[in-house]
Amino acid sequence: MDFRQAPPTLGNQYDSDSLLHEYLERTLSPELLRRFEPEYRELGELSGGELFQLSLADLDNEPVHTVWDAWGNRIDHVEVTDVWKRAQVICAEHGLVAAGYDSELGPYARIHQHVLNYVAQASLDTYNCPLAMTDGAVRTLLDSGNQALIDHALPRLLSRDPEKMWTSGQWMTEAIGGSDVGQTETVARRDGDGWRLYGTKWFTSATTADMALTLARPEGNPPGGRGLAMFYLELRDDSGRLQDLQINRLKDKFGTRKLPTAELALDGVKAVPVAGLENGVRNITPMLNITRTWNAVGAILGMRRAIVLTRDYANKREAFGALLIDKPLHVDTMAEMIAETQGAFLLAFRVVELLGRIEAGEASTAERLVSRLLTPIGKLTTAKQGVTVASEALESFGGAGYVNDTGLPKLLADAQVLPIWEGTTNVLSLDTLRALKDEGVWEAFANEIAVRLRAATDPRLQAPAKRTESAVQHAGQWLQATLDERPLLEAGARRFAMTLGRATELALLVDHAQWCLDQGKGERALAAARRFGRSRIDLIEDEDFTGESRLLVD
Repeated sequence: MDFRQAPPTLGNQYDSDSLLHEYLERTLSPELLRRFEPEYRELGELSGGELFQLSLADLDNEPVHTVWDAWGNRIDHVEVTDVWKRAQVICAEHGLVAAGYDSELGPYARIHQHVLNYVAQASLDTYNCPLAMTDGAVRTLLDSGNQALIDHALPRLLSRDPEKMWTSGQWMTEAIGGSDVGQTETVARRDGDGWRLYGTKWFTSATTADMALTLARPEGNPPGGRGLAMFYLELRDDSGRLQDLQINRLKDKFGTRKLPTAELALDGVKAVPVAGLENGVRNITPMLNITRTWNAVGAILGMRRAIVLTRDYANKREAFGALLIDKPLHVDTMAEMIAETQGAFLLAFRVVELLGRIEAGEASTAERLVSRLLTPIGKLTTAKQGVTVASEALESFGGAGYVNDTGLPKLLADAQVLPIWEGTTNVLSLDTLRALKDEGVWEAFANEIAVRLRAATDPRLQAPAKRTESAVQHAGQWLQATLDERPLLEAGARRFAMTLGRATELALLVDHAQWCLDQGKGERALAAARRFGRSRIDLIEDEDFTGESRLLVD
């Protein structure tokens, strides 16, 4: 028999997402949902159809860096892929950055913005990266109070005209610094009334951007983070050529290969201080809060894509006399993936909700405190889940999942950047501990969990609710017991942060399951909560294993 396996296909990525529909019905007013739904459906159709096929056809294409023109002029031109060119237009016209700043929508602006991204971005080859940094630049400039830069840059960054919209870079990483940006070596020197920057940025993931926010140390400033300043610069002159910048090379990355990430040399590029000449790390923090939120949404949209492809394939692939979808073990494996994805979805959008309420001036003190904690937790938890689900998805396809021209390995390669971008898991775990130093943060978080669990009245939700409550109580006890034991506290920070993240996801799943039962939505959400509740939620170890850890690594 001549056997040929049919590849997985996608349908409308809005219409087929039952969890998204439930979430929007819970969160938006009927009027807003009726207003937004046609756009969600339009993007869902593009994402599951034309854009998905374009991304498959464009698999072999990657950005090309041309250093010199035919006449020996250095041009450093980067040609992006066809998908990226299409993405530039779609993302501008649909306002995938601008929607987050629609004051008419109040606290719902961020929800609307990230639903647009969640529906569209899985077929746009990580174009969400420059959008995340553009969004972060908008927020950072607004918070800086630098009215001249706000008036100059924001109309471009928030434009819905593809010919006018700018994207922004976020240049922080240097060869010596990595996550420790206090070691930044880029120098800012006075040039008359202005400033020029000199140095090398080791990772710049928006090489085709129009502007950037970056850190540099004004000459004479002290070492460390306090001596850094945040600068605004524009990359190109009126002819489109880089001005006093050179692209040393494009990075040869494991994943996100459609994204032109470069090493840049700053050779006297003109720059403007955004908020004084010191405390640059503190001043650029609003950007990180935004990009970490985008990272969490990026994780769930990747997980969702992995699930949809896996489900479609399981309904087509026959093995040992039956379809995979009829194999109990395969179904059990998929159920685990789906439960993880749904928990991650609810956590990511809780972070989005809190951001929207804060920016609209409608957040309570408790919500502000919870946001400070859940932003790093949401990023680190969903990022790890994104990698796990992508790996399981590839395995579900067998050998086809390991063959590049199916497009499937890209799911895992692109997911692997999620725990690295915008702060590694360990960096964000330590940030979680810093957040808990602020008065009232733990109490606000514990109350957030308690409110979710109190909503659960169905007896079938009592077991996952108790697991959540137990995990949070254990985490609180561990934190109190280790506050004065710095090595033990730091060694356990990742397990502690992941426990809080998974416990939050389970609480949100329990709450959502009860709502679905009350609204006659069936028992799918109940199954997700119960399945997630049987996974490992509490990762904390009470015994001190730091000595054993040292033995293993020495």
